[in-house]
Amino acid sequence: MSDRIGFIGLGIMGKPMARNILKAGYPLVAYNRTPGRGQELEAEGATLCTSPKEVAQGSDIVFVMVSDSPAVEEVVLGENGVAEGGRAGMVVVDMSSISPIVTKRIATKLGDRGIDMLDAPVSGGEEGAINGTLSIMVGGKPEVFQRVRPIFEKMGKNIVHVGENGAGQTCKLCNQIVVALAIEAVGEALVFAAKSGVDPAKVREALLGGFAQSRVLDLHGQRILERNFKPGGKCKLHQKDTETALSSAKELGVSLPGTALVAQMWNALAAQGREELDHSALVTVLEEMAKTEVRRKWGNR
Repeated sequence: MSDRIGFIGLGIMGKPMARNILKAGYPLVAYNRTPGRGQELEAEGATLCTSPKEVAQGSDIVFVMVSDSPAVEEVVLGENGVAEGGRAGMVVVDMSSISPIVTKRIATKLGDRGIDMLDAPVSGGEEGAINGTLSIMVGGKPEVFQRVRPIFEKMGKNIVHVGENGAGQTCKLCNQIVVALAIEAVGEALVFAAKSGVDPAKVREALLGGFAQSRVLDLHGQRILERNFKPGGKCKLHQKDTETALSSAKELGVSLPGTALVAQMWNALAAQGREELDHSALVTVLEEMAKTEVRRKWGNR
C-alpha cells in the first residue's frame, strides 16, 4: 500500500466511506469543515488535519465527499485548499455529486499543476456507505482510475469507469433522475391505494412480485409505510442534483419534463421545512394534496 490516503468530508456518507478505507489497512489523514465529526475516526487510528491543504501535504490520493459544487471548489481550489498543498503526481478524487461543468473546470485547474482528478460520485445511500457496497461512477483518465481502483473496492461493489472527466457526474445525474422519478411514482401508487381504501402495505407486497418491482419500491416503499424519514439521502441534496440536471439539460437542449415536475415537488417540500428528511419524504407532498397518509398499520387512525 504505497499510496497515502486523505479524506475530506466526514458527513453521513463520508465518515463510513473513510472508515472502510481505514479498516482496509490504509493510513488515513482526514479533515471535516464542521469540527468534531472526525473524533470517532481519530479514535480508530486516523490522523485529523486542520485544513484541506494539510490533508494534501500528507497524502498521495485525496478523496473529497462534500455537499455541492461551491463546497468542492472551496476545499480543492480555495485558500488552504488541496491545490495549495498538492504536488505533481497526486490524485484528487471527488466523490461528491456536483455539476459536470464545474468538475471539468476543477480538473483543468488541477491539471495545470500536474495533479490528476477523478470524479467518482456514488449511489447506495448511507447503508451502502456503511457496508462498502456503493455503486461508484468514475470519470477521468483510465490509468488514474486503475491506480485508484483498489481503494474504490474498499468502498463499493459496482465500480464503472464511464469516460473522461465529467462523465462520472453526468452518470450520477442520470441516477438521480431515475431515483427521483421512481420515488415519485412509488409515492403516487401508495397514496392512490390508501385513498382508495386499499392497504398500501399489501399493494407494495403484490407489486414487488411483478413488473413494477424495483429497489425503490422495496426500500423506500418500506420507509414510507413505516414513516421512517431519517435521512439516508437528504431531500435537499436530491433537490440540488435535480436542479443541476435541469440546468445541464438546458445547456444541451434536452427536455426533461418528468424531472422538472419532481423539481417543483422538492421545492414544495423545502417550503414546508422538510428538506433535511430522507428523499422518500417526497411522498408527503402527494399525501397533502390527497389529504391522506400512507401507513403500515392500516385501519389505525
